[in-house]
Amino acid sequence: MTQALLTMKGIVKTFSGVKALDGIDLRVSPGECLGLCGENGAGKSTLMKVLSGVYPHGTWEGSIVWDGAELEASSVRDTERAGIVIIHQELMLVPELSVAENIFLGNELTLPGARMNYAAMYRRADELLRGLGIAGINVAQPVMNYGGGHQQLIEIAKALNKEARLLILDEPSSSLTATETRILLDIVRDLKRRGVACVYISHKLDEVEAVCDTVTVIRDGRHIATQPMRGLTTEQIIAMMVGREITNLFPREPHEIGETVFEARNVTCLDVTNPRRKRVDDVSFNVRRGEILGVAGLVGSGRTELMQAIFGAYAGTSTAHVLLNGQPLSIRSPADAIRAGIAMVPEDRKRHGIVPLLGVGHNITLSVLQRFARHGALDAAAELDTIRTEMKRLSVRAAHPMLPIANLSGGNQQKAVLTRMLLTHPKVLILDEPTRGVDVGAKYEIYKLIFELAKTGMAIIVVSSELPEVLGLSDRVLVIGEGEVRGDFVNDGLTQEQILTAAIQPAGRRAQPNEANAA
Repeated sequence: MTQALLTMKGIVKTFSGVKALDGIDLRVSPGECLGLCGENGAGKSTLMKVLSGVYPHGTWEGSIVWDGAELEASSVRDTERAGIVIIHQELMLVPELSVAENIFLGNELTLPGARMNYAAMYRRADELLRGLGIAGINVAQPVMNYGGGHQQLIEIAKALNKEARLLILDEPSSSLTATETRILLDIVRDLKRRGVACVYISHKLDEVEAVCDTVTVIRDGRHIATQPMRGLTTEQIIAMMVGREITNLFPREPHEIGETVFEARNVTCLDVTNPRRKRVDDVSFNVRRGEILGVAGLVGSGRTELMQAIFGAYAGTSTAHVLLNGQPLSIRSPADAIRAGIAMVPEDRKRHGIVPLLGVGHNITLSVLQRFARHGALDAAAELDTIRTEMKRLSVRAAHPMLPIANLSGGNQQKAVLTRMLLTHPKVLILDEPTRGVDVGAKYEIYKLIFELAKTGMAIIVVSSELPEVLGLSDRVLVIGEGEVRGDFVNDGLTQEQILTAAIQPAGRRAQPNEANAA
C-alpha cells in the first residue's frame, strides 16, 4: 500500500453537545483523488474545516497525521503552509481585484520598500493559468470581468500558487457548464499525474466516478465505508449515502392535468448592462392545472430572466402580461406575485433565497409573518409551532430552529426556502434549479414533493440545467434559446438529444412537436 500523505483518525467534532462528526477516518496518498460523498448535513464540510484549520487543533478530538508527523494547526494559514489548500463551494475571490492580485492575495511578491512587484506577479499568474491549460485570461483585469467557470479555475491557480500538496475541492462544478466541468476534470487528472492529492466533494456522482480512485462515504457524522471506485456502482454509493436503496430517482406518480391556469404573454427583458440587447424576446407560454412544465436551454439562454420577469424580480427593464385563471395580474414586485398566488424558489439561494444570519425558522416564516400578528404583536408560540411542523414535513435538518440558516448545508437551505414558498399556498410554483448543490437523498425528497404538489392541482414550472431532471419530472418541456422559445414538446419519448437540437437551432426557428418526437 502506498505511503499515506494524510491520515485522519477518529475525528469527533461537537456543537452544543451534538456530535456533528463521530469517529471519522480518512486516508489519502500522493497522486490519489478521494471522493468524499454523503447527504447534505452528513458532515463533509465540517470534516474539511477540521482538516483545513478552520476549526483549530484542540476544538475537536482525534488525530491528523500529515506526511508522517502529527498536524496541530491553529489556523488556515498553518495548514496552507503545510500544503493543504481548500477551495470552498462559495468562491473566496475579491471581485474588484485583478486576477493576479487574487492569486497572490496574502502572498504578494514585493520589491524593496514593500512595493508590489506586479510584473513578477503577472508573469507567474499567467504561467499558472497556462499550466492549467487556460488561455485567454488577462491577469491584469478585475476578476469580476470573468464568469463563474473561469473564476473556479482561477481559484485552483491560486491554490497551486500556495504549493498545494493536497487540494480539497468542495462542490467545484456547482456553477460550471458542461464544457467547463470537462476542463475541471482534466485539470484534476493532470494534478494527480503531478503527484498532487485531491479530496473531491460532489453530489454529481458521474464526476466522482470519472476522476476518483477511492470513495469514502459518511452519513450522519459517521464513517460508513471506504472502497476503491473501480469496485463500486453509482447505485451502491447512493445506497451507502442515504442508508437505503433508491431504485428510481424520479418517483413519478399519476396526476391529472386540467385546464390552463397560468399564462405569460409577450415577456421581454432588456439586458441590465446593455439595454439594446434583449435577454428575453417576446416569449409566451402557458401551464395547466396539475401540470409540471420543464424549462430547458443552454446557460445564458434567458431561462432565469424569463422567470424573474414573471415573478417581478428582474433587475432590468422588462414587460410581461401575466394571467392567472384568465384574470390579468399587475406584478411589479415579488410581493405582488406572492399575493396573487405565484411563488418562486430562485436559482441563487445565497443571494436571493435566504437571509444568512437570520434563524432557519425565521427564514421559513418570512413571507407569512402577518399570519402570526396578534393585536400588533407577534405570536411567537404559534410561529414556532408552524416552524417545527414545516421543518419536519420537508425534513429540514437543523440542531435548533433558530440556528442561523448560513450554518446549514446547501440542501437544507434549499428545503427551507421551498418550505417558505409553500407556506404562501401558491397556485403556481416556479422552481429555478431546485436541486443545485443538493445531494441525491434530498433530491429524491424534493422530486417526491413536486409530484405530490402536482397531484393537488398546483401548476409547477421547473427550470433546470440537468436534462435528466427535466425529462424525469416534466409532463411538457419548453425549450428556450437566445431568449426565444425554440420548442414546446409533450414529454412522451422525448430525449436529451432532441431537447439540445431544439436549443441550438438557428434564431427565429421553432421546432415543431412532431420534429422533437420523431424517431
